Amino acid sequence: MQLMWLASPALPIGGFSYSECLEAAVDTARVATESGAKEWLLDQLHLSLARGDLAVVAKAVPAWQRNDLPRITELNAWVLQTRESSELRAQAEQMGRSLLEWLRNHTTARTEQIEALAALQPTYPVAFALAASACQAPLRDCLLTYTFGWAENMVQAAIKSVPLGQSAGQRILSALTAEIPAAVDHAISLADCERQAFSPMLAILSAQHEVQYSRLFRS
Repeated sequence: MQLMWLASPALPIGGFSYSECLEAAVDTARVATESGAKEWLLDQLHLSLARGDLAVVAKAVPAWQRNDLPRITELNAWVLQTRESSELRAQAEQMGRSLLEWLRNHTTARTEQIEALAALQPTYPVAFALAASACQAPLRDCLLTYTFGWAENMVQAAIKSVPLGQSAGQRILSALTAEIPAAVDHAISLADCERQAFSPMLAILSAQHEVQYSRLFRS
């Protein structure tokens, strides 16, 4: 139940307000159809999320469980340092702060861990890892939760920005769900030296989105 709560779009952390550059891809006609949106998000899942943030969560959950604060600090710094645009960094920070406030009003994580998170400039992947680690769920289930929550938010962004109908959104979500287990397994397998945040087109589109004339989303 705790993991379902963390995956819910109703979690008050602002995930619904971000498209992670999908809106800029629509604006530049790189994504214009259901199939285009599906392929874009599948690529983002495997080439960006699984190799970056998801791999961070895979390391941060056990670090929180053993209370390894130097390791948590290192992983949080990696997220901050590898954001390729100001709006992507702002998203990681805003969602991290919002989840920190949610944790303060929730009874799952220990007070000293919440304060340790607050002492950082908390990012969303590291804050999520704390919330998930307190559930004592298997690591793979924690990562499946993180990724499904991302997928639901991104499908809603596609529905609004392309735009698409609800049935098209469900078909895209079905395709993402089928690929999520493999992405999670890949993220778990990565060593620190294999983790990366290198998505040049996302970075370019994000920089363009920062000055896009008309937009619905914050990134």
